[in-house]
Amino acid sequence: MNAAQTNPFAGPGPDARFAAALAQGRFEIQRCAACGQHVFYPRALCTHCGSAQLDWVQPSGAGVVYSSTVVRRKPEAGGDYNVALIDLAEGPRLMSRVDGMAPTQVRIGMPVQAQVIDDPAQGKLLVFVPQTAPEAIP
Repeated sequence: MNAAQTNPFAGPGPDARFAAALAQGRFEIQRCAACGQHVFYPRALCTHCGSAQLDWVQPSGAGVVYSSTVVRRKPEAGGDYNVALIDLAEGPRLMSRVDGMAPTQVRIGMPVQAQVIDDPAQGKLLVFVPQTAPEAIP
């Protein structure tokens, strides 16, 4: 066992682990080995039971839009975009955006799927796209 496994506060923080996986094109979240709940944003301790037994897992990526808003920008600044809260099928809610459609067309309750994209200005980003196969959401 290494120090990070015995002491959750040793070494780089869990947000660094999340960022490193994302930089490699992988979307990962934590799952508590003690209570079985999924956790996001990355933590050293489970937000449900306080355990330090958090493992990294790849979620299904399936989600549902909980809320969305349009951020208005001038076209020369990149144009409008949306900011959305997404409820993952595994339970956690996270903030991202929905790509592949006009920002004003994003709707609450819409099924979406996670994708890691390569943004020229910001590197790898986690975004969501409209889901075409509704059977993937339980």
